[in-house]
Amino acid sequence: MRRSILTVRTALASDFSGVDALLARSYPAILKADYLPSLLVTAIPLISKAQPRLVMSGTYFVVEDKDGAIVGAGGWTRAAPPGAGGERFDVAHIRHVVSDHRRLREGIGRRLMGHIFRTAGAAGIEQFECFSTLTAVPFYADCGFSVIGPMTVGLRAGIDFPAVHMRRFHKPD
Repeated sequence: MRRSILTVRTALASDFSGVDALLARSYPAILKADYLPSLLVTAIPLISKAQPRLVMSGTYFVVEDKDGAIVGAGGWTRAAPPGAGGERFDVAHIRHVVSDHRRLREGIGRRLMGHIFRTAGAAGIEQFECFSTLTAVPFYADCGFSVIGPMTVGLRAGIDFPAVHMRRFHKPD
């Protein structure tokens, strides 16, 4: 495992294109082992775009390596993802998490999730929810999430994306 210096910080408007590029190059590579190519060809264009409102929420973060390259991104919101319910003060929804597919197993995702847990905990969050890809279930389980059950995320009419609803209760450090 290659060790590198990683910095986690709140995303800025100037990070939008870097996050967009990271999602576009990494989601197809990461997800191909668990989803049919016929689904990915329609889903990837919809899920691999940075969401401006989310990136600028103040609770979305980027992970940079020592050279300043964005190698991870993700965050949390009190508002549930579109079509998934409302907003609760004590629940954080994990949103649009990604690590550079060329840098997996370097601690990028763990560093990011640790930051998410700390910032959300400081904001009074007691519970975390996520709609995990099939690929990321083991990662989230290693981060303390439990499987609630399988689900489908409707991306667009006729495009249903299999996912797994997961939950974690806040564990103060």
